[in-house]
Amino acid sequence: MNTLLIHANKGINLHILPPEQYTSWLSAQPIFTQKWLTQTNVSGTGLSLIPNANGDIELALFVVENPDFAFACGDLINQLPQGQYLLTTDKANIEAVAFSWAIGSYQFTRYKNNNQEHPVLAINDKNSVENAIKKAQATALVRDLINTPASDMMPEHLSEAMHSLANSFNAQFSEIVGDDLLINNYPTIHAVGRASCHAPRLLDLHWGDKNAPKVTLVGKGVCFDSGGLDLKPASGMRFMKKDMGGAAHVLGLAQLIMSNNLPINLRVLIPAVENAVSNNAFRPGDVITTRKGLTVEIDNTDAEGRLVLGDALAEAENDNPELLIDFATLTGAMRIALGTELPGFFSTNDQIAIELTQAGESEDDPVWRMPLYKAYKDLFKSDIADMTNCSTVPQGGAICAALYLQAFINEGTDWLHFDVMAWNNRKLSGRPIGGEAFGVRAMYHYLETRYNS
Repeated sequence: MNTLLIHANKGINLHILPPEQYTSWLSAQPIFTQKWLTQTNVSGTGLSLIPNANGDIELALFVVENPDFAFACGDLINQLPQGQYLLTTDKANIEAVAFSWAIGSYQFTRYKNNNQEHPVLAINDKNSVENAIKKAQATALVRDLINTPASDMMPEHLSEAMHSLANSFNAQFSEIVGDDLLINNYPTIHAVGRASCHAPRLLDLHWGDKNAPKVTLVGKGVCFDSGGLDLKPASGMRFMKKDMGGAAHVLGLAQLIMSNNLPINLRVLIPAVENAVSNNAFRPGDVITTRKGLTVEIDNTDAEGRLVLGDALAEAENDNPELLIDFATLTGAMRIALGTELPGFFSTNDQIAIELTQAGESEDDPVWRMPLYKAYKDLFKSDIADMTNCSTVPQGGAICAALYLQAFINEGTDWLHFDVMAWNNRKLSGRPIGGEAFGVRAMYHYLETRYNS
């Protein structure tokens, strides 16, 4: 996509404006343009191509609601004929149009060739072009990882993706694999992943100045979730390749952080497992002692994401990070509460939650705060262990899952937990059906504002 969006000042003029400005814009155009648009029954919405006397395109006009919206022009790159276009819109719209254009070119082509050639957009603003490409590349990384089927995205493949990212930015990468998880005291990661022939592992990336503020990202890396012995129905299993969506999100966010050289000490932890069925699978009723020392009675083996995250969060706390952030495709309950396109998040810091919400609005990457309602802790009490891994009632599932994770967070830690869908169920402008990044640009905007100011 970095060849389809360039810093230059030549090309066919492309003008983008909202419908309310169309009439006044039209009245200021040459008579030929006015007659062409009138006689071709242009209604003041969508794409119009205006020729010159030789029949070549003189001007491309795109009238769209809210051009400042980050995905408003997401389909434009697929509508325009080939060629190089020069953006001549208002400066206020430049970054949104640039990102829309770049992300609109996204295609998942690993298994199916697509020979469609796209036009090129030139923008005479180098910073806007570079920023848009970085955000689009991070979004594309998230989408690619999620869209890849489990046959090619098991824990070892996720390891390769993280290792490759580390190499690209001169970061340190390490991993703990298989039975070494038990030796190094990550018992829940091992328990969830041991039934698979794809060995479970904890992936670990370090980057940045060790003296800079410590920010740690944790991503749920369940590469496929069968539900374990509490087996999912076929319909519930169909898209479980996306259950490593949290891992994909933190890798996309890490790429944004490192590509912009944000002045932080970054650590990324991903517990990578397959929740499979075998004779050594963990069982309902088992009690597992976690890395933190809390004992957990397994009520349902399909509530495995919080188990692997618990060990990773406990490890993250060893460094006393200034900010601890996790992303996970954790609960269907969050989708019931907010739908599939609005990610919910929980926070132990009110001010951070306010600023993050504002960052999401600024980036057209909305996030919605949910409550850590402490009274619901009673819903996952156990008679024989410190806690169970899911609540006794179906209501408030996302809150209960967040409260479970909070048990592994130290008192006083500034912690953010994102419960995301990681998938588009419907095609929207710039957003095809399939894997999707939710909250990544919002989270980066917050971090950039906090640490670059």
